[in-house]
Amino acid sequence: MCQTHLHDFLKRLPKCEHHIHLEGALTPPVLFHLAKRNSISLPSDDNAFSSPESLLERYGRFTSLDDFLHYYYIGMSVLIHASDFEALAWDYFRHASADGVHHAEVFFDPQAHTSRGVSYTTALSGFQAACHRAERELGITTELITCFLRHLPVPDCLATFEDKAVQESYVSCAVRGIGLDSSELDFPPHLFKELYAKAQKQGLRVTSHAGEEGPVEYISSALSDLQVDRIDHGIRLADDEELMRKVAAGKTLLTVCPMSNVVLKAARSIKDIPIRKFLDAGVQFSINSDDPAYFGGYILDNYCAIQEHFDLSIQEWKRIARAGIDGSWCSERRKKQILITLEEVIHDLERT
Repeated sequence: MCQTHLHDFLKRLPKCEHHIHLEGALTPPVLFHLAKRNSISLPSDDNAFSSPESLLERYGRFTSLDDFLHYYYIGMSVLIHASDFEALAWDYFRHASADGVHHAEVFFDPQAHTSRGVSYTTALSGFQAACHRAERELGITTELITCFLRHLPVPDCLATFEDKAVQESYVSCAVRGIGLDSSELDFPPHLFKELYAKAQKQGLRVTSHAGEEGPVEYISSALSDLQVDRIDHGIRLADDEELMRKVAAGKTLLTVCPMSNVVLKAARSIKDIPIRKFLDAGVQFSINSDDPAYFGGYILDNYCAIQEHFDLSIQEWKRIARAGIDGSWCSERRKKQILITLEEVIHDLERT
């Protein structure tokens, strides 16, 4: 945690988290607990799986996005029953609440579960149970987003989207929108144009990972070919000033994940994340944790990392918090509630 004079303020700031993969919140202790409960054998030829502590230590040495994804998909093998998905999500929501999250829009990967024989309904029902509990006990409102794995064939993604159970979750509004994740390089956004057209025709909200390890052109493609509402990651936007002006003018939200970018080598250090460029250009962005169990920090850790490296002002933090609220997919009523809390926090700080 940061030791700056703004730490308590950062903790109190009402946060909206838009870029969190629930599968990426599977901490080693929860992973080992579920493996034992479900009699799942973890890899015996990898010393990282000798204990929760050794696995966490290995997470600190990822060499690339693909290296991370290798462990990410192994971790998912312990998720079998609805109660497992609920336990995973509830663990995340408890951390989020402690960090000041008021609203969370959370990703999950249907194909990663159906491909190993776990039904979509099983995963969804567990996640829904945790979401309902989060609102009831923690006051966190939520939206669920199905992410499609871009490294899989496009027809596979389309078939998953059109699956009866998946479609029913969209119609019932149990799931609010779709996203696109997994390995970015070699899988440009335009490949998924048909999928996104179908989603928008049904009134779903749409977002896409772009400009993390991929070039700035992927951001442009996500905007033009997929007509996304927002961009996940998007740090390569700083490479194209004209596109950056366009994104700023359109108030398209970027869901930036600073610690993730450093761990996965998309940036050399936090100071290389284009936070100052985005603020100066008027780009709207939120700060998020991405896969907190694997990257060593939840959302407040990311806020603190930004403050330690950029020394932002109160008003700049207000802009970031406000952008996150405005860019959320919750109701206008809920946005107003969170905005009131934001003004109260700012007012309290200014009085001291």
